[in-house]
Amino acid sequence: MKKILFVCLGNICRSPLAEGLMLSKISNMDNEEQFKIDSCGTADYHIGELPDERTRENAQENGLELKHRARQFDASDFNRFDHILVMDNANKMKIIGFATSEEHLQKVQLMRDYETEINLQGIDVPDPYYGGEEGFQNVYDILDRCTENLLNYHLQAIEN
Repeated sequence: MKKILFVCLGNICRSPLAEGLMLSKISNMDNEEQFKIDSCGTADYHIGELPDERTRENAQENGLELKHRARQFDASDFNRFDHILVMDNANKMKIIGFATSEEHLQKVQLMRDYETEINLQGIDVPDPYYGGEEGFQNVYDILDRCTENLLNYHLQAIEN
């Protein structure tokens, strides 16, 4: 089983959207049970809340319903997940600060490491929180591409 955790700051915009996209992509697959997907934030600002209303509206416009409730990253997540995908470098540094082993560090990657274009790999998924509607759609498009590439990566690993 591949256990994947998506992480952003408050767990109300980017990471629950990435979780929802990934769940949607695997929902109709024969090997859906081979994946465990979750998301969280590095901050405790929104614990227990649904994703930001604008994120939910944008997701709905794109045919996706988000039901996740925000939670905060915990060091035990290193033991519960194989792959920890962080939305930006600032939050990546926070997650790395929780690591107690090289094995933990190996699990942490930036979400955009799964971009197809090399010049986009390793950069931040922008936080749409303080922006307008177009920012939420831009994040949706980025995460749609990256989760598709991430899924294909894991499917190839499962087949081999």
